[in-house]
Amino acid sequence: MSEPLNVDDFEAAARERLEPGPYAYYAGGAGDEHTLRANSAAFTRWELRPRVLVDVSDVSTETTVLGTHVELPLLVAPTAFHRLAHPEGELATARAAAAAGTVMCLSTLSSVSPAELAAAAPGAPQWFQLYCSRDRGFTKELVGAVGDAGFRALVVTVDVPVAGRRERDLRTEYALPDDLPAPNLPVVLARKDFHAALSAIVDSTLTWRDLEWLRSISPLPLVVKGVLTAEDALLAAEHGAAGIVVSNHGGRQLDGVPAALDVLPEVAEAVGERVEVLVDGGIRRGTDVLKALALGARAALAGRAVLWGLAAGGEEGVVQVLTLLRDEIASGLMLLGCARPDDVTRTHVRPAGPSV
Repeated sequence: MSEPLNVDDFEAAARERLEPGPYAYYAGGAGDEHTLRANSAAFTRWELRPRVLVDVSDVSTETTVLGTHVELPLLVAPTAFHRLAHPEGELATARAAAAAGTVMCLSTLSSVSPAELAAAAPGAPQWFQLYCSRDRGFTKELVGAVGDAGFRALVVTVDVPVAGRRERDLRTEYALPDDLPAPNLPVVLARKDFHAALSAIVDSTLTWRDLEWLRSISPLPLVVKGVLTAEDALLAAEHGAAGIVVSNHGGRQLDGVPAALDVLPEVAEAVGERVEVLVDGGIRRGTDVLKALALGARAALAGRAVLWGLAAGGEEGVVQVLTLLRDEIASGLMLLGCARPDDVTRTHVRPAGPSV
């Protein structure tokens, strides 16, 4: 195909290169995939409200997230097993994120340890996404290793008491390769029916009190990922979270829940300035990021878009995806009449449809 121009083009290139099983694993969602589709569709339900005759001769996409400087208000979301997309896996993604000047969040379900990722991009800002194991001793050791590797935040995923039913994987009868490592799990992960195996590893007894335990064993800022209600957002703030990721796990858990963008305003309004609010799910354009900022997010996270770049072109493919999204954010800021991401406010969006 010709040179990819957008994330959809990168997905098309990735689909050509990937076997059906890995592609379905990355692309699929739970159940009938209503929520998966809703995540992207939600962005079409909001329109941008540009202001004109504003000096935008000096536009920057730079911002801060949890006190860390980033070159754009878009982070690399935690996604599993990058080695299925490219032999260099998470190491290539880490180098690309560092080159783009943004945070990479390493998944517990990764092919490398925190120390290995840190060594691939020395000094780059990195976060670790944690699935709390039933083996709390192992979890404590893993959290300690995350801190020792210099990671800057701990992102605990709270929407997986059990893995969602992902029928694309069932239809392809997909099994993980035998040589795929999973160093951040307390036991060897089953290659076939690995979703059920993961459910047996992740602690379904996890409660808000366990967040306090995590805070007691690590000085890292705690980010709670998987919040979809104002009530839970407030509880996260009360239990010491520094950040919240409004997320439905990319439509991969409970099918039929709202799109993340649709509940972002509710969550942002509930917590105010108490915690930083992030959002993931369905990011395909720089304008998607701008809409998320306008609706209360400090930054957005992209998962599948990065994987499509990795599958299509390895490290350089990820750099290209992040660069095109940064460029779209920059041009969008200029056209919106904003010089910085912090300038984007609720007044810059409105519900789609005719004016009342």
